[in-house]
Amino acid sequence: MEEKKNLSQKEISRRSFLKGAGIASVGAVIATTASVDIKADTKNDSDVIGKNGISCEFDVNGKKYAQKVPPRTTLAELLREDLNLTGTKVVCDRGACGACTVIVDGKSVCSCMTLAIDSAGKKIETIEGLANGDELHPLQEAFVNHDALQCGFCTPGMVMSCKNLLDHNAQPTLPEVRKAVSGNLCRCGTYPHVFKAVMDVSGKKGE
Repeated sequence: MEEKKNLSQKEISRRSFLKGAGIASVGAVIATTASVDIKADTKNDSDVIGKNGISCEFDVNGKKYAQKVPPRTTLAELLREDLNLTGTKVVCDRGACGACTVIVDGKSVCSCMTLAIDSAGKKIETIEGLANGDELHPLQEAFVNHDALQCGFCTPGMVMSCKNLLDHNAQPTLPEVRKAVSGNLCRCGTYPHVFKAVMDVSGKKGE
């Protein structure tokens, strides 16, 4: 009799434990869900707060643009999506290929890795700013004459890197040209033609 009583108490104890554990588990799940919901709501609120962005003025190819830009917007996104300057190409979107190269205050930068707000108030040059109406820039003409492009995805960034070189050094050596475009990847392998185009513009055709 005593043995049955002890067994019954053990079963009740086990049952109570499992029941309590189940309630605790459900409570933990509810608490976690509530926490996630709170975090999600907080994130959404912050997005709403920053929706209108920061008021900035951009100087692109000599023209002024007043824009409201979210802090996370890249310069490439600003140029392509907000200003409709789609000559700047986004290929790798991680600063590894150079296709999105533009010139900011005299320096070649990967616009996909540059925040737009960091470029506000600075002089920005893109591929669209090189030609004068229907008249191509000498460097663009040289690229055409020397067949320095095939698919063309890398070409805008390649041209901008070469222009920045020539802006600082009108008569570069071949090693200097190679170094200037070392961050620009061309899957089509037009590098020899690019070198010839730049050397042609610099007046060093035979070097």
